[in-house]
Amino acid sequence: MTENHDQPSSGETPGSITKKDIVMKVSNATNLTQIDVKKIVQRTLDVIVESLEEGHTVELRNFGVFKVKIRRGRIGRNPRTGQEVAVPEKRVVVFKPGLILKHKVK
Repeated sequence: MTENHDQPSSGETPGSITKKDIVMKVSNATNLTQIDVKKIVQRTLDVIVESLEEGHTVELRNFGVFKVKIRRGRIGRNPRTGQEVAVPEKRVVVFKPGLILKHKVK
C-alpha cells in the first residue's frame, strides 16, 4: 500500500502535516521564498509560545483559543508498588477550536 498524504482512502487516518509542509504550501500560494515564510511561521509560533509562558490567552479568530490552565495537584499511585505518590500541580496548555474550525473538521 502506498502512502498518500493528500487524501486518505476511506477508513484511514490522514497523514501528519509538518511545519515544513505548511511553509511549502504558504510559499507556493504567496510567491514568497520558503526561507522568508519559514521565518514568519517560526516567529508566529515563538510569539504564541512566549505569550503562553507569560500566562496570556492566545485567541486566533475563527481558528481557536490557546490557554494555560493549572492542573491541580493530586495523590497518585505508583503502578509497580501501589504506594501513594504526591503529584504536584502543573501548568498545561489547552486548545479550544473556534466555530469555523469545528465545522470544517466535522
